[in-house]
Amino acid sequence: MHMNKLILFVIILLNTLGYAEAQKLTLKWKTDSLLRTPESVYYDGKANILYVSNIDGKSGEKDGNGFITKLRLDGKIETLQWVTGLDAPKGMGLVKGKLYVADLSKVAVIDIATGRIDNSIEIEGAQFLNDITVDKKGNVYVSDSATGKIHLIKGDDKAELYFESKAFTRINGLLAIDDMLYVADAGNGANYKLSKNKELNKFTETSQGADGILLVGKDEYIVSSWPGEVYYVNAEGKAQKLLDTKEQKLNSADLGYHPATKTVFVPTFNGNTVMAYEWSK
Repeated sequence: MHMNKLILFVIILLNTLGYAEAQKLTLKWKTDSLLRTPESVYYDGKANILYVSNIDGKSGEKDGNGFITKLRLDGKIETLQWVTGLDAPKGMGLVKGKLYVADLSKVAVIDIATGRIDNSIEIEGAQFLNDITVDKKGNVYVSDSATGKIHLIKGDDKAELYFESKAFTRINGLLAIDDMLYVADAGNGANYKLSKNKELNKFTETSQGADGILLVGKDEYIVSSWPGEVYYVNAEGKAQKLLDTKEQKLNSADLGYHPATKTVFVPTFNGNTVMAYEWSK
């Protein structure tokens, strides 16, 4: 019996090691350092372009320095300051040709065709709007890291409180999947699933500073951690670290993803670059 248990342990260990070795990120390119505190990357599949939000200053100040960059898929900057006049832009989402950008206490609505800010949606009581996700119906969800609230913006561009919980310490990343929201808490690294019935359940834990969330397969996720880590999370909630650039002082902020090429775009925040990695399994 002891020998059988030992054999079983070895099999489990080998399977675990094989799983760990199967997932990896391979660097493809990085931009030059013309970007200014890049916080989020969003892939526009229709235009085949990347949008990068640049804070260009302190992440909590209304200074008007923030801007959006248009970045090509080869890492070349197409237009550095495509849209200007923002404060501290962070997460982004696209609805019918309009780019919604979280900008501290408001959400800026940019017309993709003209590159102009068409609307500015003030959210009452908001202090540090951070990430944005859009569901299949075109509803926009935005997290407020300072208040622990998730706000909802519907088609009429009216904002309302969607959810709040004392369980949140500093929520950040959001991802809409069907009728569910995946929520990452930067304060403690907890990853939650929020059902359409507003039931909050902890799914897994990555690390403190949990930031952007990507869906990379059926019930498969990649989650960044702002200090400089990227994790793969499988359908069972098992988290595996894919990247660690903390020693290089390269942050991993709100990720972007190109599904056809399985490319993960990582804004390095204080590193003033975006780095592109190929994800393979």
